[in-house]
Amino acid sequence: MIEIRHPDMSSTAATQGAYNEIYRNEGILLRDSFYLWILSLLRPQPRKSLLDISCGQGRLVKFADEQGLEAIGMDFALQAILKAWTDSPTSEWAVADGEQLPLPDACVDYVTHIGSLEHYQHPAAGIREIARVLKPTGTACVLLPNSFGLLGNVKYVWRIGNVFDDGQPLQRYNTRGGWHEMLVANGLIPFRTLKYEREWPRTRADLAWYLLRPSKLMQLFVAIFIPLNLANFLVYLCHQGKDA
Repeated sequence: MIEIRHPDMSSTAATQGAYNEIYRNEGILLRDSFYLWILSLLRPQPRKSLLDISCGQGRLVKFADEQGLEAIGMDFALQAILKAWTDSPTSEWAVADGEQLPLPDACVDYVTHIGSLEHYQHPAAGIREIARVLKPTGTACVLLPNSFGLLGNVKYVWRIGNVFDDGQPLQRYNTRGGWHEMLVANGLIPFRTLKYEREWPRTRADLAWYLLRPSKLMQLFVAIFIPLNLANFLVYLCHQGKDA
């Protein structure tokens, strides 16, 4: 595993403060099509419960609500939750640490944890919490960054000589197998693994965004030929349980 730890980021309180500052300013937000794609992977049934851990600005929760799910978003950064609430005031939000969720065991049908575990002080603890709150029949979707992403770190190391630092307080990269082993060791069994480079447009606004950026559109087609083990990001669909 590769770790990039910025100065004074040795505690949850420190990273919490850093993320509050990030969300107080520019925030972190992807295209709507990304969140819609993640939801589609779960094949969610209406009226089922969904928990988005480390939800950030909450777009996934908003779309889950619109699809008839009973969704709640949790993030330890109050400023992220305030932005989420402003965007979707009728959705359910809570300020909570993903390493210590204020929820009972086996209480949700779907858990989404998108690009956040790698920023935790203790990623294994975060995985155990996903497994704990997930129902035995439930599904978790976890997105994590690959150490050897061809269009990510491999390209960046080739050009710069070091792994990519996205500026977040604490960053980790691992291989497909490395993340898989960590998930299994802490109570999640991946049953499907997918690659992620860029999302295909699912809204008119996102289609227009791509049409104005031909290089980004080209990446969509190039990504088709990238092997799973060299994807920039890895998406694990998981069930609860220990490996047999």
